[in-house]
Amino acid sequence: MNKILSCVLLAFIIVLVIGSATSCTHFPTGQSPQKALIKGEGIEYVNYLLFLPSNYYVKVTKKWPLILFLHGRGERGSDIDLVKKHGIPKLVEEDTDFPFIVVSPQCPEDQFWSPSVLKKLLDHVCQKLRVDTNRIYLTGLSMGGYGTWSTAIEYPELFAAIAPICGGGDPNRVCRLQDMPIWVFHGAKDTTVPYEKSVEMVEALKNCNGNVKFTLYPELEHDCWTQTYQNPELYQWFLEQTKANQKS
Repeated sequence: MNKILSCVLLAFIIVLVIGSATSCTHFPTGQSPQKALIKGEGIEYVNYLLFLPSNYYVKVTKKWPLILFLHGRGERGSDIDLVKKHGIPKLVEEDTDFPFIVVSPQCPEDQFWSPSVLKKLLDHVCQKLRVDTNRIYLTGLSMGGYGTWSTAIEYPELFAAIAPICGGGDPNRVCRLQDMPIWVFHGAKDTTVPYEKSVEMVEALKNCNGNVKFTLYPELEHDCWTQTYQNPELYQWFLEQTKANQKS
């Protein structure tokens, strides 16, 4: 009887180990297309790119900082490869040692970023991966810059810092972010989204003693994101921010 129990116990342990190993290797390292089932008013699938650093499975107990990246209007649709056209998804195609988990969802055609859908996507990813929830960062360009402002304003408790690029938002609500580190970027010659849209948000934050800094590129037009995302200072700044360090 003891022999039988031992065999059953051993088989049970093997199943657990195999199951655990399978779940741990579900997502490949590097950048890969993924799909998440999001339940809300209806049920919809969200297509997104997921990037895992090359040593994610080597450091088996480490929790990783995460960047949520929101693309611009031109990358909407159902072709996930469009999301690699600009910004961080383009960057990590070549830099497999990028020290963040990166989640880059795709907004459906003729829609705009939904803060509630993005929150549910983050919840989904945090359940599946070893995410340091004190170091979740949000950034986006153009339409994604607008989405960065609106999502952070709706869910300020989620993010350690944000970096909206050539976007805008509601200055009447932005003081909800007064305790959050924010770095805003815009091109002074932008005719698609005038830089005044960023100025409105920055000035409103300053009026409520917000923790904000503003980089205005004097010679750049709408595409100020290429220079911004190629600057290692942005990622170093992100890593210096945690929710525990926010003003109280």
